[in-house]
Amino acid sequence: MNKRNYMKELEAVTEEFKAEGKTPRLLLQVCCAPCSSHCLEYLREHFLVTVFYYNPNISEQAEFEKRKEEELRLIREYNRQVREQDFSGMHSTPSAHLIEVMDCPYDNEKYEEAVRGLEECPEGGDRCGVCFRLRLRETARAAAEGGFDYFTTTLTISPLKNADRLNAIGEEAAAEFGTAFLPSDFKKRDGYKRSIELSSQFGLYRQNYCGCKYSRRAAKQEQQ
Repeated sequence: MNKRNYMKELEAVTEEFKAEGKTPRLLLQVCCAPCSSHCLEYLREHFLVTVFYYNPNISEQAEFEKRKEEELRLIREYNRQVREQDFSGMHSTPSAHLIEVMDCPYDNEKYEEAVRGLEECPEGGDRCGVCFRLRLRETARAAAEGGFDYFTTTLTISPLKNADRLNAIGEEAAAEFGTAFLPSDFKKRDGYKRSIELSSQFGLYRQNYCGCKYSRRAAKQEQQ
């Protein structure tokens, strides 16, 4: 069985809509500004993107708000480039669209309830799968209610996260809520490398754990 090429699938979607002269609406679940930097740079050329900052996994509200503000700062800069037609930084083109935001409240209790009993799972194990499913199901629900053409996530840009797993969860959520999941593997085509470059250019706050107290614990153990 041939391995799926999710970026080719995504590009096929963009080409289809381009041929039809349409710009589909996309709800993008965003985990943090560094991960979203390349995703937004690319996606806003082809979609009307609304950022969905849904991350109940982040254990501390102060950390949640800090990451959220960095995301909003990045979006403000990207939108400034579009409004001013500023192409000097090579981040924008005349085809880029403004990015909108759908706000999400802090709700770590929901995450803790979902992963109860999985506290000792290793990073990348069953607990992470529950976390991915929680975030993508909520994004699918919001996409269906908001009439979006597609939803997807920035999580596939991480070299530590399995694109097959994330795309499968996204497609399951899409089927459940009657909407469409946009396949992706944003780390491909040097996407992860580009996110590092953009994070440096914009001076974005980068963290060494995904957000939950379990990943923070694992990160501290690795540093010892």
